[in-house]
Amino acid sequence: MTPELGQIALILALLLSLAQGVLPLIGAWRGNTALMGIARPAAVGQAVFVWMAFGLLAWSLLSLDFSVGYVAANANITLPWYYRFAAVWGAHEGSLLLWIAILATWTVLLAAFSRHLPQHFAARVLAVLGLVSVGFLAFILLTSNPFGRLSPIPLDGNELNPVLQDPGMTFHPPVLYTGYVGFSVAFAFAVAALLGGELEQAWVRWARPWTNVAWACLTAGIVAGSWWAYAELGWGGWWFWDPVENASFMPWLVGTALIHTQAVTEKRGSLRAWTILLSILAFSLSLLGTFLVRSGVLTSVHAFAADPRRGLYILIFLVAVVGGSLLLYALRAPKIASGKPFAAASRETAILIGNLLLTVAAAMVLLGTLFPLIADAFGLGKVSVGPPYFGLLFPLLMLPVVLLLPFGPYLRWGKAEAAPLKALGTRAGIAAIACALVGSLFADGQVKAIAGIGVAAWVAAGTALYMHKRWREMPRGRRFPAEMAGMLLAHAGVAVFVAGVLVSDSLSVERDVRLSPGQTAEIAGYAFRFDGVQLVDGPNWKAEQGSVQVSRDGRVIAQLHPQKRLYSSERIQTESAIDPGITRDLYVALGEPLDDQHIEHDWTLRLYYKPFIRWIWAGGLLMMLGGFVSACARRFRAPVSAGNAAASPAYDARLIAQESHP
Repeated sequence: MTPELGQIALILALLLSLAQGVLPLIGAWRGNTALMGIARPAAVGQAVFVWMAFGLLAWSLLSLDFSVGYVAANANITLPWYYRFAAVWGAHEGSLLLWIAILATWTVLLAAFSRHLPQHFAARVLAVLGLVSVGFLAFILLTSNPFGRLSPIPLDGNELNPVLQDPGMTFHPPVLYTGYVGFSVAFAFAVAALLGGELEQAWVRWARPWTNVAWACLTAGIVAGSWWAYAELGWGGWWFWDPVENASFMPWLVGTALIHTQAVTEKRGSLRAWTILLSILAFSLSLLGTFLVRSGVLTSVHAFAADPRRGLYILIFLVAVVGGSLLLYALRAPKIASGKPFAAASRETAILIGNLLLTVAAAMVLLGTLFPLIADAFGLGKVSVGPPYFGLLFPLLMLPVVLLLPFGPYLRWGKAEAAPLKALGTRAGIAAIACALVGSLFADGQVKAIAGIGVAAWVAAGTALYMHKRWREMPRGRRFPAEMAGMLLAHAGVAVFVAGVLVSDSLSVERDVRLSPGQTAEIAGYAFRFDGVQLVDGPNWKAEQGSVQVSRDGRVIAQLHPQKRLYSSERIQTESAIDPGITRDLYVALGEPLDDQHIEHDWTLRLYYKPFIRWIWAGGLLMMLGGFVSACARRFRAPVSAGNAAASPAYDARLIAQESHP
């Protein structure tokens, strides 16, 4: 009965989302308050039924109801309960249900916290989200039903993919999807503004906190995914430009541009058309990522099994959403006012340059991701676009952005003064050169590492100087503005991230060794003594577990236990062992026995020395924290009418002056 209840819940959710998507739009068009009032209760009802379906699927997995096809395909009796729950999003149907549940949650939160908005505008925003929900609910019911029955009922199910049996996978997909789906709110605000012709900057103020939270969640999801790949896949890397990694990175790049251009539009009334376009593109790229993962058109460790029906449906849905919104944008664009003019040396110009570079970078990643598909479709043969392409072009595009970063906060709106910029450049430049010189003493002549230290110091010094300047200028008794604090945290995160990437990539040491028990290998001044392999049992796997003692200068530092696990499905998974540190990681992956009959003999091992690699994730987490803090700015919580907000580009000058943003 549980699967049937889940199916009914999804059908009811579809009907409510249809009501939410159509009736409030008609009400806003006709000025009918009763129809507009349907939006909020319909959103709540839809969320209740979607989460009911989600809970029923989770219960089916936890109770091992093998009459449900999804359960039989992704769980068996030996799977621990926590991985049974994570299996809800471990395959296509369940992960799509998670996507829909998160979309419903965003919609309910917006319905709850948008009561200060004009009713007609809130109705349009919720209606757009309802129409997006219609598309996804129809998709899951027509092509991806997670509640399909099996007959006859098997006695046991299949193994959940061993790669997914990792603690990181219990939170990486939900957090990543929260960011992905969160851009639908910015999209809905932009489309609602286009539909109603309300193209002043009021809607941007309302959308900004939602965009910041979505961006922060997407940042957290990407960081978690990078950590999972590093710790779980056994190859010692943190990013490989995999097509599905790119699918999450593209909306992140455009979202980064969006949160900055929203600041310009809100505070100066400029770049309005650009803000609307970026709002559309950020969510469009999220949908494109869905198409790439679920259509089967690419091969990836992240991709789901191919199904032509699913790919065709998503493609049609993608064309409808992107094409429809861009057509509406083209029709309304001539009516969008240009806002206040600004000089070449101004904060607006700096943000616009950064925006263009971020957008071009996203386009470059998109081209590299799709080009193999395009080449194959036109009969040009199999073409591979990998790290050499991305590793060359992406840094070239991002270097100007990073170098401009310290100047952004110092530039004034409209027109900047030269003297503060010269002083900043001199001080930050001295700090960068000094840090690079000190770093060169430890960088073994690696130019990339020295450059990374210098660039990171440049950004960090500029950020610290601006924080000191604002702190000194702030009147006594006034709190440090949340929006400014968030900006400083995010910019500091960029500095930490850049240092981690360039130092780790250039100074890492990797060595494949053949060792017998008792033998030692050395890398980067650390001695790795192999003490042999023993057999161990887990809840649903058996493993050959190595023992490696790590020492330096005769002092034991760590005892590492890498494994090769054999799961009940006969699939093998390598589990690396890591000794973490603030300035380095020591990483061991167990290879193969050189004598299959005697595992106590020689083995191959892969040893890694990874300096400052954790700074990569620390920088990402600082950026994430900055996004959340910025969303807490006081003026975002202050009610304002559309008329007052749109009356002037400086409609709330007092609060904006207190909470300045780059």
